Amino acid sequence: MASRKASAGEFIASDVRNRLRSMILGAELKPGQRLVEDDLCERLSVGRTPVREALLLLQGEGFLSRERGWVVETIDRSQVRAIFESRAAIESATARLAARHAEQNELDTLAQLIEAMEPGETLTRSELNSLNTRFHKQIVSASKNPFLAQFHERTQFHYWMLRVPILFSESEVRETNLQHRRILEALVDRNEDEAERAARHHVEATMAIVEPAIDL
Repeated sequence: MASRKASAGEFIASDVRNRLRSMILGAELKPGQRLVEDDLCERLSVGRTPVREALLLLQGEGFLSRERGWVVETIDRSQVRAIFESRAAIESATARLAARHAEQNELDTLAQLIEAMEPGETLTRSELNSLNTRFHKQIVSASKNPFLAQFHERTQFHYWMLRVPILFSESEVRETNLQHRRILEALVDRNEDEAERAARHHVEATMAIVEPAIDL
């Protein structure tokens, strides 16, 4: 039986969803912020139908809730540890697989992202967050496991929303990027155990910074 082709409207709704998701992950749309459909239509230069369909899709993915209108989902801060534990499991699993499957061009991209994240570079917080997201997504892509990629995408929202009120010092940014280098070294060496260990340590080290700063 032939598969059904997606309509033009479905393609537009999918594109709007991806754009809105990126705005949420980049903290351009903040937790608790109300979204007005007409404003989104104007901002994204699309009609009401694809915007509404995109909002429903994002609601199903946990990015939005509907409370007398659309609201960017907020974090239950009592679940901070559970969120980080989930992230550590996903990051370590994808790093192990990436050590096995990563191609040279993917390793080269990771090295370039690490250099771009050095504290000496003049970066805004948003730019640094974007580079960090690209780094971790590249590892997920290199794992060649689409199911882990889906889990990673879902937990990414919670992970970055936790970081919104946290300001990392220059020394913490430097140490974080050193952890990135250790992960990359393990990937280059094809050392699956070390890649898994380094990725887990990286997430746990971030949790050690973030958790005390959040008023649970």
